[in-house]
Amino acid sequence: AAFGMALRAWNAGLDVAVFQFVKSAKWKVGEETAFGQLGRLHTEQGIGGAVEWHKMGAGWSWSRRQGSADDHAATAAEGWAEIATRLAEQRHDFYVLDEFTYPLKWGWVDVGEVVEVLMSRPGTQHVVITGRDAPARLIDAADLVTEMTKVKHPMDAGRKGQRGIEW
Repeated sequence: AAFGMALRAWNAGLDVAVFQFVKSAKWKVGEETAFGQLGRLHTEQGIGGAVEWHKMGAGWSWSRRQGSADDHAATAAEGWAEIATRLAEQRHDFYVLDEFTYPLKWGWVDVGEVVEVLMSRPGTQHVVITGRDAPARLIDAADLVTEMTKVKHPMDAGRKGQRGIEW
């Protein structure tokens, strides 16, 4: 849903910035490839908006944990600090903070600070935060909250993730 919104923002000529908090720079992400092409289309032909893509994590997901929790917390905090700076500078129009609820849930980034920065950001910047278990303070501050719930998935039956579907 967040990337659908980002596509609409890009099409409207908005400057889009994506910050992924769980995926490391080594991971190939289909959305990143597509948005990279859209960014090039903007640069070369002036179509749509500019696109930036940043991976703020070191691959600390449920399946791969390299480094200590302190290392991951520091990386997440650095990523948030960069986003807060960009918001203050009004550098982008549309932000996707992909899987950002996890560093909040784990206490790696202070929820109060995030809410304060988001509530006091200048301009008309849009910020979409994805992930499960969003803190109540974040939900209360949000204009729009959507919850996606799995009903059934092939992985429940032991099938592996599929190229083009899960990644």
